[in-house]
Amino acid sequence: MRRVLVTGGCGFIGRHVIEELLSNSYDVRALDALIDQVHADAELAIPKQVELVCADIRDKAKVREALEDVDGVIHLAAEVGVGQSMYEIARYVGSNDFGTAVLLEAMIGLRVKRIVVASSMSVYGEGSYVTLDGDRLGFIRRNGAQIKAGKWEPLGPNGETLTPVATDEEKPADLASIYALTKFAQERQVLIFGEAYGVEAVALRLFNVFGAGQALSNPYTGVLANFASRLANRQPPMIFEDGRQGRDFVHVRDVARSFRLALEQPRATGHVINIGSGQAYTITEVATFLAEAMGLPEIAPEILGKARSGDIRNCFADISKARELLGFEPQHRLENSLGPFAEWVRSSGAIDRSAEMKRQLEERGLVS
Repeated sequence: MRRVLVTGGCGFIGRHVIEELLSNSYDVRALDALIDQVHADAELAIPKQVELVCADIRDKAKVREALEDVDGVIHLAAEVGVGQSMYEIARYVGSNDFGTAVLLEAMIGLRVKRIVVASSMSVYGEGSYVTLDGDRLGFIRRNGAQIKAGKWEPLGPNGETLTPVATDEEKPADLASIYALTKFAQERQVLIFGEAYGVEAVALRLFNVFGAGQALSNPYTGVLANFASRLANRQPPMIFEDGRQGRDFVHVRDVARSFRLALEQPRATGHVINIGSGQAYTITEVATFLAEAMGLPEIAPEILGKARSGDIRNCFADISKARELLGFEPQHRLENSLGPFAEWVRSSGAIDRSAEMKRQLEERGLVS
């Protein structure tokens, strides 16, 4: 498998995936729509040996053209943003789900041997929890009244205190946002298609990806990029709820390597696999670490005490399956990687649109 199509290849993750593939002697073609929200402040240059098909993933003729003579597909093209998905519903469903359907239909009868699709940790909803007695609970969801009362932590069926634990792939999906719904549909489409047509299919559930090259002026791109754009403009990072919610942050270079491994490892076929660091960090910790790395320790985060519709409290990855099936091991931990990230942020122009994002959500009643 030496020629690979990367959809969304000019995006943040896509550019790193292409770099990873080229460094391992793959021929690469990219397909990307180059939408402004994602690419307005990104370095769009991709290596000259990479052929670029500039088209929307829903353009079947262009997608078919991009698929000619490729052995494998890495499918990254998608709209990304939990909050935005809750009001731009048609946009997210159209691009993510219909776009994936167009891609798969265009693959019928071609020589593609394997497809790897980018899914998301958002499909889990809340992560896994255990009770004080050690019982593991696979389905926990906060209710609206609880959140409006400022009671952020999920409770057990009988109102008991719970402890978050690493989430593995056996946890049932609990789709708390339109974005999560579209990512779950993407992974199921790909796996069903693979089984029906004899194409090796793998779905990688990515946790919070960070690293140089993120679209800093896109407030929906990810929490670290959002915080960085605020700090770069001498503004405090805005944190919903109380800042103690837990997340897993995985470096984009580790993510890029995981996609290459998913192309190569036969045992991965038919599997859904978590890609994260396996560690949990509170959102306030992350904001504080980043401010220090950027030389702005005096700028404390702004704790909003409000919740966004579709947000969850805790979710971090159990990566045992990635280790077993892919030979994957994170090499770039958050605490060791914020220095280079901060240096890149300082050299990049960042327009802070966080307040605009918050206003858009509030106007639609999606913040409580």
